[in-house]
Amino acid sequence: MSASVAVYRSIFTEDRFKQAYGSEEDKTSASVRLWAKLAGSCRCSRRACLQLLRHRVPIFNWLPRYRFKKCFFGDTIAGLTVGVLHIPQGTFAVVSLMTGSVVEQLVPTPPALNSSSPEGADFELQRISVASAVALLSGIIMLCMFGLQLGFLSTYLSEPIVKAFTSAAAFHVTSSQLQSMLGLRLTRHTGIFSLFKTLASVMENLPQTNTAELLISLVCLAVLVPVKEINTRYRQRLRTPIPVEILTVIIATGVAYAFSLNSIYDIEIVGHIPAGFPRPQLPALHTFPDIAGDTIAITFVGYAVSVSLAMIYADKHGYSIHPNQELLAHGISNTVSSFFTCFPSSATLATTNILESAGGYTQFSGLFTSLVVLIVLLLIGPLFHFLPKAVLACINVTSLRQMFLQFQDLPELWRISKIDFMVWVVTWLSVVVLNVDLGLAIGVVFSMMTVICRTQRAGCSVLGRASNTEIYRPLENHSKCYEVPGMKILTYNGPIYYGNRSFFREEMSRLLGLTPEKIRSREKARKALEKRERETNVNTVERGIANASFSSENEFFKPEPSEYEVQAVLIDCSRVIFVDVAGARLFTQMCIECQKVGVHVFLSSCNESVLRILTSSGLMNHMNPQHIFVTVHDAVMYIQEQKEKHPENTTTVWV
Repeated sequence: MSASVAVYRSIFTEDRFKQAYGSEEDKTSASVRLWAKLAGSCRCSRRACLQLLRHRVPIFNWLPRYRFKKCFFGDTIAGLTVGVLHIPQGTFAVVSLMTGSVVEQLVPTPPALNSSSPEGADFELQRISVASAVALLSGIIMLCMFGLQLGFLSTYLSEPIVKAFTSAAAFHVTSSQLQSMLGLRLTRHTGIFSLFKTLASVMENLPQTNTAELLISLVCLAVLVPVKEINTRYRQRLRTPIPVEILTVIIATGVAYAFSLNSIYDIEIVGHIPAGFPRPQLPALHTFPDIAGDTIAITFVGYAVSVSLAMIYADKHGYSIHPNQELLAHGISNTVSSFFTCFPSSATLATTNILESAGGYTQFSGLFTSLVVLIVLLLIGPLFHFLPKAVLACINVTSLRQMFLQFQDLPELWRISKIDFMVWVVTWLSVVVLNVDLGLAIGVVFSMMTVICRTQRAGCSVLGRASNTEIYRPLENHSKCYEVPGMKILTYNGPIYYGNRSFFREEMSRLLGLTPEKIRSREKARKALEKRERETNVNTVERGIANASFSSENEFFKPEPSEYEVQAVLIDCSRVIFVDVAGARLFTQMCIECQKVGVHVFLSSCNESVLRILTSSGLMNHMNPQHIFVTVHDAVMYIQEQKEKHPENTTTVWV
């Protein structure tokens, strides 16, 4: 059952509304408010210190609320599984390849080098020192970004970019694992078109495939894929997912050792794992100038991967992330680890998926991962000597299933937004065809260009009023709304700045019909009319009769124009989120041009920043400040009152 409610109130201009409902803070100077904020942020209290500690060291926030019965077993299994995989594998394959490329440039491998000779050992130390320098510089860059609070840069990683980037990176990871799955001994390819170079090299060397390693890969895939599917489909029923990865590693290591697969069938195994904790040593600081450019690219790729994965799983499990905190964590990790012969760390697609699919719930799983790696380093490293690398490659590839399944979202993305679909496709193709770092940069730039294009070509519409309401909607979408006689109500669906001021001017001129020729002819006619009126008034006064037909209340509305001729223009600024100096000057120019043809400009629904810029730019020198209203309906009622010569200050609003 519908009902109409009559609302009686005064017509509000912006000035009148501020006088009635403005706060005392509006009268406070900006410098005083800024000083108060700075003083408040510098105060120290026990509560503030605890909040800062919980924010910067998240374990103090989530550990007291840890649900032991639900999470502990899953965290344990997931942590142990990832820990076992961390022993022979590096971190993210793409970051590893990029770091290896830098090391190869500075310390190239000499031909016929004997790794067991003293020269070979010194060569390895040089390469390790360069890789550690990359990690140290990457950590310093991240800490500087944290200090400057540059985590907001992650906001430019839109959802289409994140999903396309991770999906394309999964192809790079898969291609890097093919040689291990097929038992091929190939050189690593980096740089532009590296994915296609790797695939071409694999296809060219297919006849040299090691049958034993291919068989191992097929068996592992036949076990891993179905069990992972069971874990996914029956996750709610299983207390914890089946730890298929760790079982596969243990069984494969035992079989390879029992049947001496490495010596009989020449399969590639993990081999010697150094025991003991590495002693701290200083990285090659003198290489900083040479590695700076590549390290910046490695830093941004590693951070983009980490934040992208965090965003994906945050959306999946319903929690939020803090990009600046990610910078702090990775910065400290890379900086400290660089003194222990480590290269740059990053989140990795495969192990992140393994951690989640194996039943991990919280960061507590990282404790078990670290314990496994520590125990292996100190005690049981030799036990994984016979682990086939093909098994690790299969585990990594099958763990990327979720990244490949993101292609299923494309039809829905096309239906929702074709522009976002194009962002996804361009980012994916750029990362796959070119390279991870260059492709990511192209995706971000293309996404930003789409935003710029959309703001440059934002739509401009004529608003009409729904009968007996204060609701105004675009006429092209609402045929039953009617245009208010004698005025044009225009709205612009975007910011007005230097990039789109020409388009905004063209749209407004088109809708108002304000061509330069019409402005000149109307201005000439208006001046002639004013001249005749002055002569008439002089003659009337000389005869002793005062002409009181016009007053200050309705001086903008002359009797000559027909009822349907535009006498006033009302610009609804409710969708104008910001205006720059160029946009403000354009408002002034339009106001002057409208006044030349006898049409006066009114504004409504301006936000505080837009109104402040318009006022500061001098618009009020060419426009009556009382012609800026709180809502469209306030302005319409005011204009109609002046046109109809109604002096009342109240209006009836039917809702």
